[in-house]
Amino acid sequence: MKELLIGIDSGTSVVKAVAFDLHGVQLASHAVPNVYISGADGAATQSLVQTWADCAAALRGLAEKVPNLAARTTAISVTAQGDGTWLVGAGNKPICDAWLWLDARAAPTVARLAANPANRARFEATGTGLNTCQQGTQMAHIDSFHPELLNAAEVVLHCKDWLYLNLTGVRATDPSEASFTFGNFRTRLYEDAVIDALGLSHRRNLLPQIIDGSQITHPLTPEAAAQTGLLAGTPVSLGFVDMVMTALGAGVHTGAAGAACSTVGSTGVHMRATPVDGVHLNAEGTGYVICLPVPGMVTQVQTNMAATLNIDWALRMAADLMSDFGKPTKHADLVPLIESWLAASKPGALLYHPYISEAGERGPFVNADARAGFVGLNFNHRFADLLRAVVEGLGMATRDCYAAMGAMPLELRLTGGAARSKGLRGVLSAATGAPVRVSTREEAGAAAAAMMAAVAIGAYPSMDDCIAEWVTPLLGTPEAPDPALTATYAQTYTAYKSAREGLTAAWSGLADLRATARHATDRITP
Repeated sequence: MKELLIGIDSGTSVVKAVAFDLHGVQLASHAVPNVYISGADGAATQSLVQTWADCAAALRGLAEKVPNLAARTTAISVTAQGDGTWLVGAGNKPICDAWLWLDARAAPTVARLAANPANRARFEATGTGLNTCQQGTQMAHIDSFHPELLNAAEVVLHCKDWLYLNLTGVRATDPSEASFTFGNFRTRLYEDAVIDALGLSHRRNLLPQIIDGSQITHPLTPEAAAQTGLLAGTPVSLGFVDMVMTALGAGVHTGAAGAACSTVGSTGVHMRATPVDGVHLNAEGTGYVICLPVPGMVTQVQTNMAATLNIDWALRMAADLMSDFGKPTKHADLVPLIESWLAASKPGALLYHPYISEAGERGPFVNADARAGFVGLNFNHRFADLLRAVVEGLGMATRDCYAAMGAMPLELRLTGGAARSKGLRGVLSAATGAPVRVSTREEAGAAAAAMMAAVAIGAYPSMDDCIAEWVTPLLGTPEAPDPALTATYAQTYTAYKSAREGLTAAWSGLADLRATARHATDRITP
């Protein structure tokens, strides 16, 4: 009996394959680590061949946990990390390693394109600000500095599109990534004016067809079946980008007005669902508008380049010091102490801007030179105060992002590993002034991908019907914000925003110093 759905979620560092029954109950999952390579020039790349091999391995590993998986699977769906540039040439062979969303090499091209008078019209169509993560800016940069790569390519894909190609033999992308990069979120189609504003009209032939995986599937090829252990002919759905899939699975859209969803993981993704005519496009031209697999609905998105990576940094500093004094410690060993450190420190006593990524920040402002830092340190501050400031910095960054999208959410749904922390939930709730709810869904991204397959094969008449069974019942009890903490953070945010606006010149100066030092090193390197 065909009773199972498989959702594949290929992240930056892990590929997961997850089995669900047709009512949304998660049965088993299998994860395979994958690897990306960082370069001193800001490069972040990943092997296409290895990514597909890891995906196939994840599916085989799932089959070891679920008896008779192949015969019981009614459909498969795939989502993956967004943005980035995955170039494919003749015979569906990779042209080079993929440029990931972490890649910062396109920064000069972003600055050039942002100064183009046509950029505002591009933003009005896509709802998406320019940054180094995106396929459009990366392609424009490659076109200027490495045109031979695009000359050799036959199609430009994203990660999930590459996996879909290997699963089905079909070159395609989905409406979410297609419209926020090269199109219009209102029509969910490519738009010539957008492509022209990116200087890529002569590369339009590289853009794949757009398909909605909640309406269309393609069969698993015999070659893919042999590699994955699944049955040839099994319907495969192309999911939307992982950001919107994770939010959908965690409750960004359940019909409740004013609800929003924040994913607090290595990066921070902040989203609110809205009808197309309710989109608020900010004057700064930042953020994303990403289509939902629901007619007439989109998500407005602002993304922090780094979220819990900031906490990891603070804990690593402490772990390194302990190890230096003869007590070998990993930063993960210190995670259980976070709640006690938060309890031992005073709220709002110190500012921290959580721009720890070497790629700077992309939400709600875009600045590749932005860097993390404390403001307000004095002699009496201790490690607990620093850690609290780091956690509060995530709360301030979350508020900063929602402020750029309009009003604060009326309810905030949380997902990501950090959502397990009661202290962090309290900070985020008070920072936004909204009650928080946490979904008990373990693998929200893979679940939402599987939901698309469920709708595509007719297991549910609509996505809203699927959400009612797969998502809404899994939302936890609302946790109300602390009124005193909310008042404190309202003042803290004013100082936070003023400080980050005033630091722009300092970040630029430090970037110049780094560039000077790098060039000096290049001159003396034999």
